[in-house]
Amino acid sequence: MRAEDDRKALEKERKRWEDTTLRHAMESLPERRKEFVTTSSRPLKRLYTPLDLGVKTDEERLGKPGEFPYTRGIHPTMYRGRLWTMRMFAGYGSAEDTNRRFKYLIAHGETGLSVAFDMPTLYGYDTDEPEAKGEFGTCGVAVSSLEDMRLLFRGIDVGEVSTSMTINSPASVIWAMYLVAAEERAIPMSKLRGTIQNDILKEYQAQKEWIFPPEPSMRLVVDTFEFGSKQVPQWNSISISGYHIREAGATAGQELAFTLANGMEYVRWGIDRGLKVDDFVPRLSFFFNAHNDLFEELAKYRAARQPDRAAARGQHHPDDGPGARRGPRWDAIPPYERVR
Repeated sequence: MRAEDDRKALEKERKRWEDTTLRHAMESLPERRKEFVTTSSRPLKRLYTPLDLGVKTDEERLGKPGEFPYTRGIHPTMYRGRLWTMRMFAGYGSAEDTNRRFKYLIAHGETGLSVAFDMPTLYGYDTDEPEAKGEFGTCGVAVSSLEDMRLLFRGIDVGEVSTSMTINSPASVIWAMYLVAAEERAIPMSKLRGTIQNDILKEYQAQKEWIFPPEPSMRLVVDTFEFGSKQVPQWNSISISGYHIREAGATAGQELAFTLANGMEYVRWGIDRGLKVDDFVPRLSFFFNAHNDLFEELAKYRAARQPDRAAARGQHHPDDGPGARRGPRWDAIPPYERVR
């Protein structure tokens, strides 16, 4: 069994978490049910610590839910308090076709919308362009104009439902259409909630749907950061995506490395523009693959949240030279800790 002093210290730390972080969260957002169970009907505790183990363990390094480094989640109770947004990726044919689909989904319990655009829209072509022949509405909805955007959300209160739009190269233009369509209905931009994918770096690496060279493309992305932080404060102006990188053949570690590196590059460009980190970074979201190797995915997500231990100790990697740009490392956590 654990030494008595260690046990008392762990009990004291757990009680501190319950009396502070957890209590404050429960006051504003109580849990949805009195008891949570597994599919085998075994009860699930809110929090597990080394106290739940009958053997002596190393010092707990994962932290507590809702506390830095957030390895175990950003909210003390995670989805026990509120479920995630339910949004089905949808879009096909004309704006009218997809509008009917959106209304059907909302009527059947969907809590957010996720727009799939057709290939011409993703590449910035109008539906009647010669290059768009045969591609109209085949893998998503065609949106060529502000009128299309009006029709797409006709009869839907975009001030109440959040909207995710999987659009990258033309993201700033498509987003502008959405904002104007809302403005015409007297819905203030400050009330709008949603996300534009807007992740151009992963397009060059994996999905290949770019229009402009990297530098002007990055300028457009930072334009959305700047505008969103000032005018549309509840909107995520980018979804930095590892999903496409993984589907293009990357391993879990490579997916993590490229995605986080892309994220840090976006932040650097924002800072170079003169933006304050606290003004635009909170609205940078991430989108990772959830593959079918459960324990590897657990390790990946936990590693993504962990700070670089060497950097935290003020140490540097041997390869770090003057001006080197390094971020969190997949090997920063020993293998046995990655899944723990």
